[in-house]
Amino acid sequence: MNEESPDVNKNSASNMLKFWRAAVFVLLGVVIFGQIFAIEIRPKIDLQSLLALKEEPAKINKESVAPDVSDIQKQVLPQEGVMLPITWGDLGERMVGDGVIDEAKFKGVFANGLKDDEEDILSGNWDKKIVMTQDNSHFLLNMLWAFGLANKNEILESGEMVDKKYGGDPSKYASTGGWSLMRGEVMNHYSKHSYVVLTTGEQEIVDRVSRGIFRPCCGNSTHFPDCNHGMAMLGLLELMAANGASEYEMYKVALKVNSFWFPQTYIDLATYFKEQGVDWSNVDPKLVLGSQYSSAQGYKDTRLKIQSLPKPATGGGGCGA
Repeated sequence: MNEESPDVNKNSASNMLKFWRAAVFVLLGVVIFGQIFAIEIRPKIDLQSLLALKEEPAKINKESVAPDVSDIQKQVLPQEGVMLPITWGDLGERMVGDGVIDEAKFKGVFANGLKDDEEDILSGNWDKKIVMTQDNSHFLLNMLWAFGLANKNEILESGEMVDKKYGGDPSKYASTGGWSLMRGEVMNHYSKHSYVVLTTGEQEIVDRVSRGIFRPCCGNSTHFPDCNHGMAMLGLLELMAANGASEYEMYKVALKVNSFWFPQTYIDLATYFKEQGVDWSNVDPKLVLGSQYSSAQGYKDTRLKIQSLPKPATGGGGCGA
């Protein structure tokens, strides 16, 4: 059996003493350093944020992109309305005189009666500008519907309304069969009255622009005015063309008018564009009025893409609105 020498034991004790002495100095240094400097230990990853992102990604994303609906509504439906660049004059009086509008029947549609300016537009001589607002949009829809139906125009006489591909009978559509506020038979007034006669150039503009304006109650353009909104828009385009409006101005006004006739549709579309980073004031009216967004199917497809609204609202508006 070997026994450790006294020298070995002495060296071990010396090494142990050196170790503990060094440890004491290090500990003392840490204490002193801590008294002089503020030390904070933090993880590089925010675990709480990481867990929140993992658990609620949809909520975080929705809150970051959700547009201000009230602000959008003010842009789409401005309180000041939209001024129509047309001259009305005695068109209402002439339509009443010709029986296109039966004054008593027409007034009977409005339970609260007509305002003074509406009375003048209907049966007087209106020499002021017409401004469409939410309050009078229904009244003006009916006035423009009557004008669009009655004013003689080649779109009504040789377009889709009489095309045999679609049946060839213009009396069967909602824009004709649905107009009951006249005296006599509706087809006695269909494209029969030369209230506004367009030049060749003006007619070409109406023909071209009408093919590019759709409405969310159906899938047809204004060139195929088979419902009240289509017939009213055709009448409005004729009046704007006769007053020298440019194509861009016609599209711009038409978008605002469509917005008053189909408010929820265009509030939704403005929301969609806002989510894409485009403010409603900067949208191209010709693009929005095209079939991709303003036809019934186009609106429906776009509505499904909106992230910040409940899915989905049904329909975009009705022809009887």
